Amino acid sequence: MAVSNLGGQKMSANNGDSTLLQLDSVTKHFFTDEVETHALDGIHLEVQKGEFLSIAGPSGCGKSTLLSIIGLLDTPTSGRYLIKGQPVENLKPAERARIRNREIGFIFQAFNLIGDLTVYENVELPLTYRNMPSGERKERVHKALERVGMAHRVKHYPSQLSGGQQQRVAVARALVGEPAILLADEPTGNLDSKNGEAVMDLLREIHAQGATICMVTHDPRYAQIADRNVHLFDGRIVEESMAMEHAVS
Repeated sequence: MAVSNLGGQKMSANNGDSTLLQLDSVTKHFFTDEVETHALDGIHLEVQKGEFLSIAGPSGCGKSTLLSIIGLLDTPTSGRYLIKGQPVENLKPAERARIRNREIGFIFQAFNLIGDLTVYENVELPLTYRNMPSGERKERVHKALERVGMAHRVKHYPSQLSGGQQQRVAVARALVGEPAILLADEPTGNLDSKNGEAVMDLLREIHAQGATICMVTHDPRYAQIADRNVHLFDGRIVEESMAMEHAVS
């Protein structure tokens, strides 16, 4: 069954197919005070393994809604959503939670670190929902923190870190579960330009190491780091383009 495959430790490759995510005719409608809002309207989108995809568009165009559906935080009103060839649009909440924990890493604009947990504990948290020995959790946490240059801060609390350092810890938390894809929602939105550049350099490095990344950003400079740019307007994809630095290579 598709559910048992998705709920396991790792999903297997789909017969060599490089397509990781696939959305077909996905819509999302909200109903408030007898008013129907079409947040997404007929989205067709594929994300390939190892790809860096940027999603852009004006406020209210549906970027965050699309990212929430990709991240299994929300469900589409209609349409199909497949992860590695397995349909996930109609799974029960517990099944969706298992897939999120194992296959999707989240990087948020506001970091979303827990203030009364140390850096180590914040990064370890996603692993505590798995039946994983403490020794393996410890190894994974240290590996993830070393990867983002924060291994020397394991005993610190978020309030003792700069914004750029907090986002690095958030990236480590997203990486620790070895997910199939990283979803980054305006990862530089709460950072100054210097720290923003540092975080984007980190994402570029992680992508070069083979990670699949889907990022929402308003900054055209950062969008050019991606392999491909998707532009939304009024809930529809109105343009897709290769980033300039990739188009000329």
